[in-house]
Amino acid sequence: MDNDELLDRLRSVSDPDLGEDIVSLGLVNEVEIRNGEAAISLALGTPYAPNESAIANAVREAVSEVGLEPSLSARYDRGDARDGPLASVQNVIAVSSGKGGVGKSTVSVNLAGALSRRGARVGLFDADVYGPDIPRMIGADERPKATADEQLVPPERHGIKLMSMAFLVGEDDPVIWRGPMVHKVLTQLWDDVAWGALDYMVIDLPPGTGDTQLTMLQTIPVTGAIVVTTPQQVAIDDARKGLEMFGRHDTVVLGIVENMRTFHCPDCGSAHDIFGEGGGEALAADADLPFLGAIPIDPAIRSGADAGAPIVFDDDSDTGAAFRSLGADVANHLGIVNRRALIDG
Repeated sequence: MDNDELLDRLRSVSDPDLGEDIVSLGLVNEVEIRNGEAAISLALGTPYAPNESAIANAVREAVSEVGLEPSLSARYDRGDARDGPLASVQNVIAVSSGKGGVGKSTVSVNLAGALSRRGARVGLFDADVYGPDIPRMIGADERPKATADEQLVPPERHGIKLMSMAFLVGEDDPVIWRGPMVHKVLTQLWDDVAWGALDYMVIDLPPGTGDTQLTMLQTIPVTGAIVVTTPQQVAIDDARKGLEMFGRHDTVVLGIVENMRTFHCPDCGSAHDIFGEGGGEALAADADLPFLGAIPIDPAIRSGADAGAPIVFDDDSDTGAAFRSLGADVANHLGIVNRRALIDG
């Protein structure tokens, strides 16, 4: 078998999301047979995404069936000249909400945890300048250290590197900043933090559509955004404004997360839809966006956040499983975005 025959063999492997074979889609960078080994470079840029892992496994199986030893590598050329902020981050995920109190930071923390659990290198940027609560939620008591060239080294917790505005102000000090100050501090943090190479960066935005969101969308190469809402109509109305903001800045929205859907009473065994049901799912359908899942109301989410132990790390929790499923879905949708961008050139 020669290289061309091997390439033709790989046409038997289909992309589960895009529906065509990986050779026709341009997802095979190069192939080379040497000493019984098939070295194959795949254009996959979403580490630990289940569907991209499935593609890689299907390639290994196709190669092994013809008696060759597969040796796979991934090289994804974005073509967007990432030499600015977060240049060493493969995928940047913005988590937003139209209003406060819908559990956006909870989703950010547990999403980062879900991706970390999958084996990814993850960073979490707490950009909620007026309510930077994530250090407590993730149990990060250590403040950043500085390198010789005055870069900040983010502390790491649960396998997640963290930077937060909370590290820059006193524990009980209010943050009273106008727009220009927010812009300056955020851009300095993005530029002056030694994140290292990361597979994913989760950015927890403040609620609404203000200066922080504008600064981020103008300066950071966001791969995709997530909008968090509760089922109730008031939250849905505000979530629509967030969708409009991302649309105006040509930012891909990966989907909608419906938080606080159902409370399962441990005493009576009944399910109670305290904030309604299905509002986020209906919003996703109306906006023709993926629905990334529903997270129940669970007191263990609150207690875990207060103790710095995100529920996503609890293997015995159904709610933790829901967050782990969310992480897999987000990674899969990022993979679709990345592969489509490659195909569209």
